[in-house]
Amino acid sequence: MPVNLLTFAPGAPIVNRREMIKVKMSKTLKVFWRYWPLALVALSALVFEALCDLWQPMMLAQMVDQGVLAADTELVMTYALRMLGITVLGMLFAITRSVVSSHVSQRFGRDLRLMLYTHIQRISLASVDKFERASLVTRLTNDVTQVQNFINGMMRFFMRAPILCVGGIIMAARLSGNMAIVLAVVVPVAAVIIVLSIKIGYPFFYKVQVTLDSLNATVREYLSGVRVVKAFNRFGYEKARFEGANDSLTDASSMAMRVMAVFGPAISLVVNLGIAAVVLIGGFAGEEQGNVIAFINYMTQIMFALSMFSMIFNQLVRALVSLRRLDAVLDAPDGMDLTGQERPGSVKEGIELRDVSFQYPEASAPVLEHVTLSIPRGEKLGIIGSTGTGKSSLVRLLPRFYDVTGGQVLLDGADIRDMDIHALRERVTLVPQTSLLFTGAIADNLRFGKPDATEEEMWRALELAQAAAFVRGFPEGLNTHLGQGGANLSGGQKQRISIARALIRRPDILILDDCTSAVDVNTEAAIREGLQSFSEGIICLVISQRIASIMSADRIVVLDGGGIVGQGTHDELMEHNEVYRSIYRSQIGGEKEAV
Repeated sequence: MPVNLLTFAPGAPIVNRREMIKVKMSKTLKVFWRYWPLALVALSALVFEALCDLWQPMMLAQMVDQGVLAADTELVMTYALRMLGITVLGMLFAITRSVVSSHVSQRFGRDLRLMLYTHIQRISLASVDKFERASLVTRLTNDVTQVQNFINGMMRFFMRAPILCVGGIIMAARLSGNMAIVLAVVVPVAAVIIVLSIKIGYPFFYKVQVTLDSLNATVREYLSGVRVVKAFNRFGYEKARFEGANDSLTDASSMAMRVMAVFGPAISLVVNLGIAAVVLIGGFAGEEQGNVIAFINYMTQIMFALSMFSMIFNQLVRALVSLRRLDAVLDAPDGMDLTGQERPGSVKEGIELRDVSFQYPEASAPVLEHVTLSIPRGEKLGIIGSTGTGKSSLVRLLPRFYDVTGGQVLLDGADIRDMDIHALRERVTLVPQTSLLFTGAIADNLRFGKPDATEEEMWRALELAQAAAFVRGFPEGLNTHLGQGGANLSGGQKQRISIARALIRRPDILILDDCTSAVDVNTEAAIREGLQSFSEGIICLVISQRIASIMSADRIVVLDGGGIVGQGTHDELMEHNEVYRSIYRSQIGGEKEAV
C-alpha cells in the first residue's frame, strides 16, 4: 500500500496545508507541564538577557553623543564600565538559561520516550499493526529528539528572537521617527518570507521523516533475514535496496535544505538593504551620529532576530512533523478495554468459543467464521488444518491479542472482554511459532516467565522441554549469555528454551502454536511425553501442521476454510473425516489400517 508523504499512516488521506499547521499537543504538553517552574526560570533568564542586549545600543548612543563627541574621557569610561557591567549581568543570565533549559529538555525527552514506549505496550496488536516496526523505532528516537531539540531551542534561543525583534523596533522607533519608516517596510517583508518558509518547508521535511522510516525498515528487514540473504547470496540485491533507500533519504534531505536555504539569506538581504536606507536617511535628515550608530545596532539585532526566526521555523517545521507522528501513536486507540472489572482466578470450568468470527483490520475477508467450541478444564486439545485455515488466529483470541469481530470468547462462563487483561494473561501462556529469546543469560530468559523462579524450577522446566542436556553442556550452564534473538543457538534449541519459559510459569491455559517445527521427531515425542504429566488439570492447546504432534491429544479439532469441519479423537476422525484423512495420507501415507 503506498504511503502518502504528508500523512502519518499508510493509506491515510492527505492533509491540507492549513491542517498541517494545527498540531494537537495536549498529551505532549502534559509531559512538558511537569517542568513548567524550571522552564519559567529559563525563560525569565532569557528575557533579562535580551533586555541587557537591548540596553547596550542606547547606552552606546549616549556615550558617543555625550562623551566621544564632547571629548569627555571620564564620561566615556563611566559609560564603558556600565556597559561592561550589563554585559557581565547578561552573561550570568545566559549561563542560567542554558543550564536550566538543558536540564528541562533532557528530562522532557526522557519522559516522552517512556510515555510512548509504555503506550505502545498498552495498545492492541491491531493498533500496532497499523504502524511499521521501523516507523515506531524512528518515532521513539528521531522524532522525540526533534521535539526535544525544539523545546531546548525555545528556552535557549527561540524566545529571544521575538523579544529582540519587538524590543529593537520599539527602541529604534524611540530614537528617530524618520529612520523608523525603514522598519515599517523591512519587518512586513521579512514576516512574509517567514510565513512562506513554513508553508513551503513543511511537506519537504515530512518527506524526510517518511524516507527515514523507509531506510530503517530496509535495514531492519535485512538484519532480520541476514541468514536468508547469505544462503541465497543476495548481497547485490540487498545493497541495491539499501542504496535506493539511502539515496531517497539523501535526495529528500537535500531538497528540504535547498528549499529552506533560500529564506535565511533573503531575510538578511532585506535587513541589510534596510541598514543602507537608515544610513542614507540619517545623513539627509541630519540625525545625531550616536542615534544613527544605535539605530544600526538595533537594525543588526532585528536582522539577527529575523534570521533566527528562519532557523526557529526551520526547527518548528521539523518539530511539527514529529509531533504529528508522535500524536498518531499516542492517539492510537486501544481497540479494547484493558481494565475490565472481572479478575479471573484459577480456571475451574474451561473455555467456550460461542459463534466466534474474526477478521483482521483492513483484511478483505474474515479468517474465522461462526466457530463454536467448548474446551473443559484439564483437556489436551489438538488443532490441525492446512496453512491459512485460522489456527494461529484462533488461539490469539484467547489472551486477547485481538478481539473477536463476532460472537464471544468465554472463560468460566464470563466474556473475556469484561476481564482485566493483565489478570487474564496471567492465566494464559502462549509459545508462538517463531521463538523469540532476549539478549541475556538463559536464566534471565526463563525468569521472563516467572521472575522469582528458583534454579530447581528452571532445571525442571528445561528437563520437560528436553533442553536440560544441551544447557548443561554449556560451560556456564544457566548463565550462558544469549545473543539478540538467541543468535548463538540452533532453531530447535531456541524452541525448547521457549517451551521451558512457558512451562515454568505453570499457567491455567497453555498454548503451543506449532512451536516444535524445528525439533526432530524423537525429541518432539519426548516433549509430548513430558507434557502429559505437566498438563494434568490445565487446558493445553497444541496447534500443529504435523499430524504426529496432535495424534495423542484427548480431542482433535480440524479447521478448514475458517471453520470447524470435524472434531474427535484420532481414530474417530480417521473413520469419519475426509479432511483429516487427507492430511494423514499426505504426511504419513497409507489408509486408516496403517495407523
